[in-house]
Amino acid sequence: MNLTILDFSMITSVVIGYFVSIALVVSPFYKSRANNYLALSLFLLSSLTFLEWPRVSMDNMLFQFLSNIRLDFLFATTFVTYFLIQIKHKRINKNWYKRMYFPFIGSVIVEILISFFDYVLSIYNSVFDILIYLTLDIASTVLNVYLILWGRHLVKKSTSISEDKRRWLLRLNLFIICIIVVWILTKIDFLTSNTLYPRYFLWFLLSLFSWWILYYGVFKLQVIAQKEEIHDYLISKKTPSTPIKKKINSTTTSKIIAELYKVMEDEELYKNPLLSRFELATRLETSEGYLSQIINQELHKSVIQFVNEYRIEAAKKLLQDPVFNKYSVEAIGMEAGFKSKSAFYNAFSLSLNMSPGAYKKLQKKS
Repeated sequence: MNLTILDFSMITSVVIGYFVSIALVVSPFYKSRANNYLALSLFLLSSLTFLEWPRVSMDNMLFQFLSNIRLDFLFATTFVTYFLIQIKHKRINKNWYKRMYFPFIGSVIVEILISFFDYVLSIYNSVFDILIYLTLDIASTVLNVYLILWGRHLVKKSTSISEDKRRWLLRLNLFIICIIVVWILTKIDFLTSNTLYPRYFLWFLLSLFSWWILYYGVFKLQVIAQKEEIHDYLISKKTPSTPIKKKINSTTTSKIIAELYKVMEDEELYKNPLLSRFELATRLETSEGYLSQIINQELHKSVIQFVNEYRIEAAKKLLQDPVFNKYSVEAIGMEAGFKSKSAFYNAFSLSLNMSPGAYKKLQKKS
């Protein structure tokens, strides 16, 4: 069997989809209830793609059986379940979401009845058989579109998630919408010209989608989720996450410097990754220029150096605590107030002459 480049792209997209879905379930870093549903969604999408491959022989009993199970009724349902878990929607706790799986159960019953009547009455490829097939196709399309748009609405309206998580979930939702649009185009093309090119484009899109989810999407979201877990743990245990209060030198008599230490230690302003010199000066009721001047004169450092010292001390405490060993270094840096992984690594390495990862390993040995 000669494989074309388009066939190869289809195989690649399916393999990547299966690989990512398995990685989400097996890897300890990604393992979570929400990611289990995301993995199931990718598995279903890859399976639907494979079953659409023209080279798959429909004479094979296994493929005939799988193609008769309307997995498309599960696609958006599992994705929406993933969204509900991520935004901690109240319907998850009440198991209301399980009703979304009723259409799939209904489609299975319909397929069983069709197979029975086909065996008894030989209605295969009859007008009645084609009509039922089209009805199921339209029903699954409407269901998928409705559920994905509803999931997008819930994410936008949710007040229980951070802006970073909301932004990622909306991007994921948009990608799914694009896949559904191309999927609809493949159905239209199949009923009209049957050129197969929309299907190949769908497979290519699936391949990109799978890699995006694993290497950018899920990893970044998992870091955000870990950061939130660390933050919630510190609050629940009332564990002090700030460094020991700094003693003000006798030569440091400025009221602004004293107030600066106070807001940093009592209010933990340094944990705001978007904290700017202007915001800090406004909080201290002074100007940016004067704040920079007085920190430079009395503490012999810049504003960013001063703020980063607090962040580094907070990160060091978390890296030293075995409770946080299961969390990624990046998540710890975000909890300490650093905006990005690179900013955390650069500031930490400049201060201690070693990376956060090396520091963490050093603490484990000691």
